[in-house]
Amino acid sequence: MAIQEQILNEIKKFKTIIIHRHKRPDPDAIGSQMGLAQLIKASFPDKQVLCAGKQYESFEWLGKTDEIADEQYQDALVIVVDTANQPRVDDDRYTKGKALIKIDHHPNDDQFGDIMWVEPDASSTSELIYDFYDSNKDQLTLPSEGARLLYAGIVGDTGRFMYPSTSSHTLEVAAKLATYDFSTSDVNQIEDEIDIPLARLSAYVYENLTILDSGAAYLVLSDKVLEPFKLGDESTSAVVPLPGKIKQVVSWAIFVEQKDHSFRIRLRSKGPEINELAKTYGGGGHPLASGAVVDSEEHIQDFVKDLNDLVAKNK
Repeated sequence: MAIQEQILNEIKKFKTIIIHRHKRPDPDAIGSQMGLAQLIKASFPDKQVLCAGKQYESFEWLGKTDEIADEQYQDALVIVVDTANQPRVDDDRYTKGKALIKIDHHPNDDQFGDIMWVEPDASSTSELIYDFYDSNKDQLTLPSEGARLLYAGIVGDTGRFMYPSTSSHTLEVAAKLATYDFSTSDVNQIEDEIDIPLARLSAYVYENLTILDSGAAYLVLSDKVLEPFKLGDESTSAVVPLPGKIKQVVSWAIFVEQKDHSFRIRLRSKGPEINELAKTYGGGGHPLASGAVVDSEEHIQDFVKDLNDLVAKNK
């Protein structure tokens, strides 16, 4: 039995389905979560489908999460989407359901769930949710709002179809979603636009980015640096792709100070695989897009040296 059919059979068994995604979400996390919810609701109107996680104002155009009582988990199916490892799941009640399914496109280093469907070569989890629908479309209904959400997730995780994970299948899925009743240009515009504080932070990134001879680059965004911009940590994700637009930059790290004064590392690459480096610093992710942590500002240069050595070795 195909994994998509197993997941559908499990969905059919439950009256209540609760969908989780990762902390500090991006369009794919929310698009796959909310898109799957729309798909299940349209296909099985008698089921209660809830979306868990912190609500962010900047993502309200993709939908809103639900207030969920503890007792609603007792007989529920829980589905965790777009989340590589358990510490990243938003709302730790994801283990309180009667059954658990993991659907993801990150390397499956943390294997959890009664059913796991993980495809690291997929562009996004939103692409997988469409594949789930497509493989069972004789029994499922995808509404236009669901299609919009999945399209938004694909656009977000492919960097507007620029990243190497964009396959011919990805483009086929995007084309099929574009036949539904929503504006692809509106989605593209929303995902591309920034407000004035973020524009000013973008200027700071270009002005202060350190580019090493190897092609490695880095930037430190401390609390002191970020304070004048009046932006939260989640807003800094929008500037992460910017160094990649510079021809000479091969791989880059952006260090963002956290409340405990550790630094979250947003790590990207155009070629050298950086996920193993991320793992040595308590993180992980995709070969060309990962995250990690250093516990203090004093250890930033240790990471920079390791990144520089990695890029230099792969020149």
